[in-house]
Amino acid sequence: MTDRTTYVSLAGVRRRGWTDAMVRDLLGTPDVQGRDPRRWSLAPVRLYLLARVETVERTPEFAETSELSRVRSSATGAYAERRRAAVLTAIRAEPIEVPRLPGPELERRAVRHRHLLGARSPGAPEPGGAPAGALVRWQVSYLRHALSRYEALLDGLYGETGRGEAERLLRRRLYETIGVAYPSLARECRRRIAVEG
Repeated sequence: MTDRTTYVSLAGVRRRGWTDAMVRDLLGTPDVQGRDPRRWSLAPVRLYLLARVETVERTPEFAETSELSRVRSSATGAYAERRRAAVLTAIRAEPIEVPRLPGPELERRAVRHRHLLGARSPGAPEPGGAPAGALVRWQVSYLRHALSRYEALLDGLYGETGRGEAERLLRRRLYETIGVAYPSLARECRRRIAVEG
């Protein structure tokens, strides 16, 4: 067993500001590598001599690589922010066209859509016998589905960088547009905006 006070783990090196590429390029192979006796894991434990880590941190190569890494990280963050801002602007500017259907046709399509989604259970009521408000919910769901092509505006946003904000903005715009086009559905659209964010 090694003396862990003179060694630092890969996670410890990262906490000191190292990236994986810096560890690979400047430290190379770990001084100690093996399995952690305290818990089972497929990943081997990699330990680096603390003295060696500190020595490398004082070199000009480390300073240069560290600065380059910071600049790259900043540039990546700036690009992601520009992309997020561009997508939000596109969502705000995009004209949304809701299909205009006569009341009975919208009801028919909404019920059909509901049934195609497999939501109909044996003995489920038809539109005339549906629970109060169900037909309105079905109509909003159908129209929301009909507008799903606008989700292509979200392309290029991945993970954490503005994706949630863009999805909320798009949902809000779609529901608001449905509510304007069909005033009888506006209340349900406002409810969904409140619930879905």
